[in-house]
Amino acid sequence: MKEIYFNHDGNIDDLVSYLLLLQAPDIKLLGVGAIDADGYVDPAVEACRKMTDRFNLRGDELTVAKSNSRAVNQFPNEWRTAAYSFNSLPILNESGKIETKQAKLPAHLDMVDKLKNADKPITLIMTGPLTDLARALDADPSIEQRIAKLYWMGGSLDGHGNVVMVNADGTQEWNSFWDPYAVKRVLKSNIDIQMVGLESTEELPLNDKLKMHWASLRRYPAMDLIGQGYSLIVSTPGSQLYLWDVLTTMSALYPEIVTTKQVKARVITDGVSAGRFERDENGREITLVTKANHDLFFKKMDTILERTK
Repeated sequence: MKEIYFNHDGNIDDLVSYLLLLQAPDIKLLGVGAIDADGYVDPAVEACRKMTDRFNLRGDELTVAKSNSRAVNQFPNEWRTAAYSFNSLPILNESGKIETKQAKLPAHLDMVDKLKNADKPITLIMTGPLTDLARALDADPSIEQRIAKLYWMGGSLDGHGNVVMVNADGTQEWNSFWDPYAVKRVLKSNIDIQMVGLESTEELPLNDKLKMHWASLRRYPAMDLIGQGYSLIVSTPGSQLYLWDVLTTMSALYPEIVTTKQVKARVITDGVSAGRFERDENGREITLVTKANHDLFFKKMDTILERTK
């Protein structure tokens, strides 16, 4: 049985990823931490506690850790407010109380604690910046040996980014830009890394057809929650959003849904290109997701979400 620790940054895709991990069969979820990046951390932590109460299908013993890590470059505020809206959804507040506790340790130390006390090396899924992992490695380098594999949503290796800021040239992805030094620290480790970059999910767009599919299945409580959650996202005309975080999570659960290749790369940490990945024959070898199997992905996702009646 795969044992998993999940660290995320609190936007809709992250919270849907957590829902999938709460419902997925044949795994054990050891812990979860939220960082103050793409979503505000306080409502993100509270939403995860409520989700654990409502959707913890396997009954894993869980607390939710709040990160005290801080950004080098913070996400735009208007992106981050979705965590507040998600936390207010009726399905998460129907009981009027929260049973699941917040972890006593900050997220990076909670990660250290869970890794060191696990029965075997664990699978680490991160759908936000790598700062908590970098800090965990600095706090206790021995945990490197306790990580079987890291699945990370971040970076871009095809030359395009999603950062539009006066201090950036647009070539970097946001999770990498949030803290480029953390990315460099993790790349210096020997952890086996699989990366879902911006170019990895072109088969999985978030569009109206997909939203209508979830709406048609709202009789399942988990489907109802993600349908409500993604209804909070309004795409800017001319832009396209993809299920980056969810693919990262699903590829950790079902490796067969993605195609990958080995690449060598490095990250730039300073200047207007900070956070940009570059191919480098002398760089760190990582596994890059290059393609997703659309039909298999959604078949597996639907099966998980339909488990709660």
